[in-house]
Amino acid sequence: MKRIVMLLISTLIVTGCASKAAPIAGKVNSCSQVTLDKSVVDGIQLGCLDGGDGAYLKALRGPLILNVWGSWCYECGIEMPYLRSFYAKAQGKINLLGVDVEEKNIAAGQKYVENNGMTWPSLFDADGSSRGYFGMGVPVTWFISPDGSVAYKKIGGFKNELEIIELAAKYLNVTL
Repeated sequence: MKRIVMLLISTLIVTGCASKAAPIAGKVNSCSQVTLDKSVVDGIQLGCLDGGDGAYLKALRGPLILNVWGSWCYECGIEMPYLRSFYAKAQGKINLLGVDVEEKNIAAGQKYVENNGMTWPSLFDADGSSRGYFGMGVPVTWFISPDGSVAYKKIGGFKNELEIIELAAKYLNVTL
């Protein structure tokens, strides 16, 4: 009996000390900094999550990491700290662009960006038009070369930041 009481007290102490992680401040940014081939004006066009002009997906140029995510996606949340850390180190060498998919509305995606420390721009797929382009399921991440070709497609979430760094070096010839 004494053991049970001690176990209950220990459990209460441990769980009582746990707290929810505070949101990490992010910012919904303009997509104007994205490198594009402006002569490409066909295919799937997505708006920017900030409500501004977006881009034709075929017009994107690298070196670019294009990460497809949704606020409702558990695995997307798991990989977010790795992307944040990578982006802090990679600015000026490689661009990062998100694509928010399958949201109930644009405000849900904007709130997710602000609460999860995302400071890179994101496109917004309001009507699911990119589903056939990227395939089913998220997260998915494409490594896009300077000529616009897809050098590598990563299906599923990143397990750590080193994985992103190694893939950027291997497929985009960008070292950090």
